[in-house]
Amino acid sequence: MPGAFAMTPELQRMDWMPSPPLAPIDSPLDLDHLSRMTLGDAELEQEVLAMFAEQAVRLLAAMAALPADTGALAHKLKGSARGIGAFAVADAAASLETAVRTGHDRLHALAALKEAVAEVRAAIAAILKH
Repeated sequence: MPGAFAMTPELQRMDWMPSPPLAPIDSPLDLDHLSRMTLGDAELEQEVLAMFAEQAVRLLAAMAALPADTGALAHKLKGSARGIGAFAVADAAASLETAVRTGHDRLHALAALKEAVAEVRAAIAAILKH
């Protein structure tokens, strides 16, 4: 069968196209994850989101000057962020933990964490207004 695997002209060259994400990413919060973590209790979701928003501000303020406990503070924020589905915040906090441990790009990692927190806080504010 020498020609069995020969390509037809239509199949020889296809432009590459990226696959769409499995789930649309339109929010810095994974609301399905949040719902699972709060057992679908809408009041609890709102309470947890409000608590996270306040905690994130406090922890960022405590990390502003990169004190010796910055790694521990980032670790705490990472865990809280994962709990509510704020995975970009969790990733940024993990990056700050690594930067503190290695001594590389700490200011850049802190700036990225601040940006991720600002995005998720804006999303939380929008949710809590409804």
